[in-house]
Amino acid sequence: MTASRACSVSELEQDSALRVVIEDVAICIVKDADDVIHAIGDTCTHGDISLADGFVEGETIECWAHGSAFSLTSGKPLTLPAFEPVPVFDVVIDGDDVLIDPNVKKEIN
Repeated sequence: MTASRACSVSELEQDSALRVVIEDVAICIVKDADDVIHAIGDTCTHGDISLADGFVEGETIECWAHGSAFSLTSGKPLTLPAFEPVPVFDVVIDGDDVLIDPNVKKEIN
């Protein structure tokens, strides 16, 4: 894995999202209530809206524009109007650095 530094762990707030761009790929990074850090594609599949501007609850993020909720672990939409998943990326923590390879998406069944 050739991961790039996305941000620092200390930049992330619990139950909040941060938008980063790595190699022209917009990624939404979330630290959930259990302090687990997730990385998913930042663009809602229903509309061209940044998910990082949405609302985090548990292991989901909800698009602020139309209310589609996505699983942070699988990228699958949990509510309409979205029906296509967003990509999910592996996260590696190295000290205080959050590393992500935007070219490698997790295989989700």
